[in-house]
Amino acid sequence: MSNEFAIGSKVRVVALPPYVKTADPMPMLRPPDVIRIGEEGIVLDRRPGGYWGIRFAKGAFLLDSQYIESTETPPESHLEQ
Repeated sequence: MSNEFAIGSKVRVVALPPYVKTADPMPMLRPPDVIRIGEEGIVLDRRPGGYWGIRFAKGAFLLDSQYIESTETPPESHLEQ
């Protein structure tokens, strides 16, 4: 299952992959400790292969949607009637 995020929305890291790719034109692999669980970033773009370009404090990285979640609160459902 792939989550969809709006460009410019904030996301939070919920798990660390075995490595992270930089979002440069020529991506490089970096150790996962360049980001940390709970760190928030801004979605830059959607990339092929199910990756999202995300800007963090230490740079822009490509992460699969399974490693991130939206920080925006979903609209309240109207269950009370």
